[in-house]
Amino acid sequence: MSAEPVRLLTFDYGLKRTGLAAGQTLTGTASPLPPLVMNNGHPDWDEISALLARWKPDGLLVGLPLNMDGTASDMTRRAEKFRKRLHGRFGLPALGWDERLTSHEVKRTARESGITDFGAHSVDSDAAVLIFQSWYEALPPDTPWQSHSLVW
Repeated sequence: MSAEPVRLLTFDYGLKRTGLAAGQTLTGTASPLPPLVMNNGHPDWDEISALLARWKPDGLLVGLPLNMDGTASDMTRRAEKFRKRLHGRFGLPALGWDERLTSHEVKRTARESGITDFGAHSVDSDAAVLIFQSWYEALPPDTPWQSHSLVW
């Protein structure tokens, strides 16, 4: 990884909502942002453009929901298409990362805190935080961040 800190917007793609987190490599942390409302998996591209103008990320990271055996699902293919569209529209590096069990882990933690209505209490952006942290923790030293990606 380069010595310069990198800022990434991280997406936990979904058909109704897409979780969003702002992460950076200086401390390896991410913060949840309000999730994007999706229309059957389609975002408001103007909203994403405004987010990019505000946060000025160096790149984008999209969680890829693989099956437990590592194979692609329909949602993997949709998330990968979303990743490619982000790159095509905005010209930023758009990385993919294995997000297996992130939503499950976030919901388990939320249930322990007494939250059970995930419609009213979205955990999608918390899942995006876990995606960023997983990506960052697996980043090998002296590897360009742009090449640390799982592309399906």
